[in-house]
Amino acid sequence: MMRSNNISAFHLSILKIKRISLFLIMLLLGINKSNAQDENFHIYLCFGQSNMEGNAKFEAQDTTNISDRFKVLQAVDCPDLNRMKGNWYTAVPPLSRCNTGLTPADYFGKTMVSNLPKNIKIGVLNVAVGGCKIELFDKQGYTAYTAAAPGWMTEMINQYGGNPYGRLVQLAKIAQKDGVIKGILLHQGESNTGDKLWVEKVKAIYGNLLKDLNLKENSVPLLAGELVDADQGGICAGMNAIIGKLPQALLNSYVISSKGCTAASDKLHFDAAGYRELGKRYADKMLSLLGERSKRL
Repeated sequence: MMRSNNISAFHLSILKIKRISLFLIMLLLGINKSNAQDENFHIYLCFGQSNMEGNAKFEAQDTTNISDRFKVLQAVDCPDLNRMKGNWYTAVPPLSRCNTGLTPADYFGKTMVSNLPKNIKIGVLNVAVGGCKIELFDKQGYTAYTAAAPGWMTEMINQYGGNPYGRLVQLAKIAQKDGVIKGILLHQGESNTGDKLWVEKVKAIYGNLLKDLNLKENSVPLLAGELVDADQGGICAGMNAIIGKLPQALLNSYVISSKGCTAASDKLHFDAAGYRELGKRYADKMLSLLGERSKRL
């Protein structure tokens, strides 16, 4: 009789252990689920020089009726805008630093959310420095570049902690906790006009980004915009021939035409209408890569 009681007690103990184990497993699964990436939150990294940070003043039409499905991950602290680095906000311009203007990213995001299902959110993060060469985003070589940069540029660089590439990766890792990186938008080249090594430099930066973010080789499309076109009297339009060679050297890269995108009087930057059109063209290409048809705003 004593032995039977012992066996029953033993079985009860085993049952309790199993129940506790099952509870712990369910608890852990619940925690993991709550911290999981949102597959429906699509993240896009944006970087480059002044045309990516935004040179044109945004207008009333650019700051109203912005969907709360379009978010920006703040790249620098902007107390006057009530925004702090590393936090998500509805993507009301400026999307780069505190006093920058309209960018291609604005109408890229607007066009994306207007064409994708209602359960999809779009997030952008924008790290750009006016006047910089592509070397500023070189993971190893940026220090030599920043050491020789003029004071006005150094001030902008310092807003990114002295290392814009590092800030881009830092923000991207924050974004990866919330969503999934779907693409990279680049607009740069004016300061590298005529640089025949530009394509290889961009390829190296792209490779470093994917490695640092634990993304598979060539898994994320890179969309590179042309500079102000010759049809607008673009001063650096000759660089577009070099930018056009990027897809030959880098799989999953695409060139976004600037033909017909109107320019500012300096013929280096786009005007507001030009940024709107260029941003929509970035979105048109990305939507096609996602198998979606683009209906313009």
